[in-house]
Amino acid sequence: MTTIREVATMTSKGQVTLPKSIRQALGLDAGSKLAFTLRGDEIVITGEDEHTDPALESFLNLLEQDIAHGRHVSTLPDDLVKSLVAALEHDQDLDQEISGDVSL
Repeated sequence: MTTIREVATMTSKGQVTLPKSIRQALGLDAGSKLAFTLRGDEIVITGEDEHTDPALESFLNLLEQDIAHGRHVSTLPDDLVKSLVAALEHDQDLDQEISGDVSL
């Protein structure tokens, strides 16, 4: 993933113009909707169409903090790792019809 760092100045009305390189990289143009998320001392800006579940968002933030601080993190069992690696070797057709009974 490419990192682009630009600086913008906020007006007295709290308005900021997104730098052209950022707009181009994200494919934003006039009328694009943006969502702002405050994570600690960082502001994360995403397109409005990105679905965020508040419960999932909180869990992912907690998990991120735990990983960053080495808490509550352990390795996966070997058999699970082998199973996941084996699954990666098989192409999956996500548009394929599901056969048989499925319970959710």
